[in-house]
Parts: sequence; structure tokens; C-alpha cells
Amino acid sequence: MLFRRMIQYSIMLALITFLALFLILPVFTVLHEGCNWHLIAEVFRSPVYCEGLLNSLLIAVVTTAMVALISLGLALLYDRYEFAGKEYCSLLMLLPMILPPFVGAIGFQQILGYYGVVNSLLVQCGMQRIDFLGGSGKFWSVCVIEALHLYPVFYLNLITALGNIDPALSDAAANLGASGWQRFFRIKLPLLKSGFLAGGSIVMVWSFTELGTPLMFGYNRVTPVQVFNGLNELENNPLPYSLVVVMLSVSALIYLLMRRLLSTPGGASAVKGAMGSRTKRLVSWRRFLPSSAFLLVAFLSVLPHLALTGTAFSLRWHDTVLPEVFTLEHFDNALSNPLVLPSIVNSLRYSLLAMIIAVFCGTLAALASVRWKLKGAWLLDLLSMLPLAIPGLVIAFGFLGMTGRYLWARAIFNPVDNPLWLLAIAYAVRRIPYVVRAVVAGLEQTPEELENAARNFGAGPVKTLCRITFPLIGANLLVGGLFAFSFSMLEVSDSLILAQKSVFFPITKALLELSQILGSGPASASAFGVWAMAFLALTLASAGLLMGRKIGAIFKF
Repeated sequence: MLFRRMIQYSIMLALITFLALFLILPVFTVLHEGCNWHLIAEVFRSPVYCEGLLNSLLIAVVTTAMVALISLGLALLYDRYEFAGKEYCSLLMLLPMILPPFVGAIGFQQILGYYGVVNSLLVQCGMQRIDFLGGSGKFWSVCVIEALHLYPVFYLNLITALGNIDPALSDAAANLGASGWQRFFRIKLPLLKSGFLAGGSIVMVWSFTELGTPLMFGYNRVTPVQVFNGLNELENNPLPYSLVVVMLSVSALIYLLMRRLLSTPGGASAVKGAMGSRTKRLVSWRRFLPSSAFLLVAFLSVLPHLALTGTAFSLRWHDTVLPEVFTLEHFDNALSNPLVLPSIVNSLRYSLLAMIIAVFCGTLAALASVRWKLKGAWLLDLLSMLPLAIPGLVIAFGFLGMTGRYLWARAIFNPVDNPLWLLAIAYAVRRIPYVVRAVVAGLEQTPEELENAARNFGAGPVKTLCRITFPLIGANLLVGGLFAFSFSMLEVSDSLILAQKSVFFPITKALLELSQILGSGPASASAFGVWAMAFLALTLASAGLLMGRKIGAIFKF
């Protein structure tokens, strides 16, 4: 028993050391390189950088507000009513996540461009064209495309929070004479604060630090793009590190402010009732109304994906509502481009290694927290969740700084000659929270008595894990692994910053390079994006079918 406990504590210590080296140390490196008060003061003295910070913050606020409006209505419909096609709605809500928003921006430009679909419709109706993507239009385009991509995170957290509310609380309020609106504002909404905090924090920090979408729209007056554009000057100008420090500080303030505003007062915590949520069955034509709302939002969210697909298959789509001539030429051009096939192989290598690391570390972290119940396991659980709160841009810059600052890091992580371990570990650290939450959900639903029975019959700890625990949580392990692999395949910030030579480009860096080629570049990038979209769609569909509405737990702090 003592020996087993020593092994468990050794594993926990090793995991804490791993996360300290590859999560805390990169952040510390950024702080060390960027905490130059003269440079930070220069950031705030510069009107360009101040404008970038303000624009990034406005994007975060507007995007989060859009996401909250979309998600709250849909989550309440899903929780309150039984309607036609309800079993498919949560899967439908995952559709926007099948493509990074910066790739969907190519399709969005086809829809709202000066000679795009909407302007073609306006001309046919006898109206003037509108420059949707010029001036302030870029700001709103970035907000809309990010909101349409991120609302599933908010929605899934709200669904989980609604499922934990005891309907008896609302029934008691109704018996005391409270109206429906009063019950909503006085009972349900306060109990949803945990869902708002979990989903809203992720959405706000994510949209504040999003690099790919404004970069694709050419919206350069935002802090993430200003940081990215300063990469080439890092050796002579450490100002980008100071910008990253400012960004990290603002991200932390955003989270703390949201936590302050959405903290649940004592005695108002959600209580999971034994009966679960009580739903009302809709009949006749009314049973199709909620389905229509879900379909409308899903259609709007996949419009960029549809436009991307149309661009990939069209030979000519200019100043018309629909493509005029279809072709497979762009897929041939994409395949023949020297960037494409190597980038697919590179992404597979990086992502497979990242998945193995994330599943291994995430599973052990979940076991330490839920099963082994070790003293200090709270620290491991906190560290394993921190990647959701730390912007990917910060972690990527931290790894880049480590390679220049520490000899051991330069020996392991070589961003120029071979960034395999650099990108794999960067991807893995960002995806560990998904694995931890998926495995924790499985362990909490699995009776511990089964494992105790196996040990009573003489099975050792390893045999119990392999013969009892892992088979029982196999679906959760699979979901965590799927998420770790698929989101690593389409990771943006780490890929754009850490892959420096074209021979080592992953898929997302190759997509960006393709999209910037004049002429057929955007069409070839669209064809490449269709393959990536199909791959991630299959992954998310599998995860959604395996976990159902519990999939929201993966996106929680």
C-alpha cells in the first residue's frame, strides 16, 4: 500500500513538473522578456498599439455579446421543450467548429465581398453595392465570423448548467405565485452563472487573442496581428514580448472581472435534482418551431463553410449569387502545390505525438484527482486546466523565447531545423484540459466499487486499470483523444508562430501561405480547407455521438 502510494505521488509530481516546464515556464519566459517597464510604457504611449488593444478588446466584448444572445435562446429551447429533431440539435451545434474561423474567412469574403453573393443580390434588386469588408466593415466581419465559430462553446456550457438545475426550485417559486419571467430572472438566470462564466471566459479570452481571423481579413490594427508582425524583429526588438505581456495581463483581468461579475452568491449554487430538467412536449406545428431556430442558426454558422466549398469547386464565381462553372482544378492545384502534401504529413506527425502526450498526461491527471485522491491533487487539476485560460499566442511566444533563452530547450526544441517536439508539446499542453475533463466525466460516472472488487480478488493496480477502469471509460478516452488530435491538426497560433521553415509547415500555416498567393491562391486554399473541414467534421460527429450533451464538460474551466 505504501509503495503504491509512493508511485502515485511520484506520477503526480512528474505531471506537475511537466506542466511547470511546458506551461508555467513559457509564461514566465514571456513575462521575463517582456516585463520591461520602458517598453510597456512605450506600448501605451503609442497610438497604434493603444488602438490595437482597444480594437481587440472591442472584438472580444462584441463577439461574446453575440455569442451569449445566440446561445442562451437555443439552450433554453433545448432544455425546456421536447420537439422534432431534438436528438440531433447538439450535434448540429458542433457544425461551426469543423473549421478554424480564419479559414472560414475565405468563404466569408466570398459572401460579403464587393463582388460577392450579397452585393450581387443587392444589384439584382436595383440597389447599390455596399463595401461590407472596407473600413469598419472589417471589424464587424471579424466579430461575426468569430461569433459564428465560438457559440457552440457557450451553448454547450449553458446546456450542462441547465441540466444541473433542480426543476423543483422553479416549481416552488411557481407555487408561491412567481410568473414565468420572475422565475427566469430570479431562479434560472442566477443558477446559470457558472455556465456563463465557463463559456463566456473561454469565448472572451479566445476572441481577444485570436490571430488567424483578423490576419485573414487584413485587419492589422489589433494586438495579436501586431505581435505576429513583430516576429521578424525579435532579435533586435523585444517590444513584441511586451505586447504579449500586456495581452496576458488584459486576458487575466477579463477573466477576473467576469468571475467577479458572475460569482454565485452563497446559497444560490445549482443543485442537480434527481428528476433532472422537466421538459414540455410541443405538438402540432409548434414542435417544428425550435427545430427551425436551431436550423437557422446552424445555416448561418455554416455559410462561410458552404461558400468555402463553393469556391473550392467553382471555376468562376464573380459578381454572381451562385458559381457559374464547376471544376476540380483547384483540388489538383492544391495537391500539386509543394506546400500541401508535406504539411498534411507534418500535421499528422505533430498531432499524433501531441495526442499521445495529452492522453497520457490527461488520463493520469484525472486519475490523481478523482480516484487516487492525493493531497495536492488540486494543484495538478488547476495546472491541467490553465491552458484554457492562457491565450495560445502567449504560450507560443513563450516556447519561442525558451529556445533562445535556455540551452536545454534549444537542444530539444529547434524551431528552425526540426520543430517536431516543439509543436507536438505546444499542441499537447493546449489540449490536455479536453482529455482531463473527458476522463473525469467517465470516472465520475463509473462506480469505484467495481475497481475495489477487482483489487479484493487480487488484481494489482495496473491490471485493475487495464481490465476494469479503462474499458469502462473507453468512450471518454476516445473522445479526449479525438479532440486532442483533431484540434491539434487545425491549431492556429502555435502553427503560425512556431513553424518557421516551409518544409515544416503544418496544415494551418500552409493554408495561410496558399491564401496569400495572387490569382488562384484563395481557391487552392479553399480546396485544401474542404479536406480539413471534412476531417474535423467526422471527428466532432464521432465525439458528439459518444458523449451527447455531456460534451459541454470538455469546454469548462
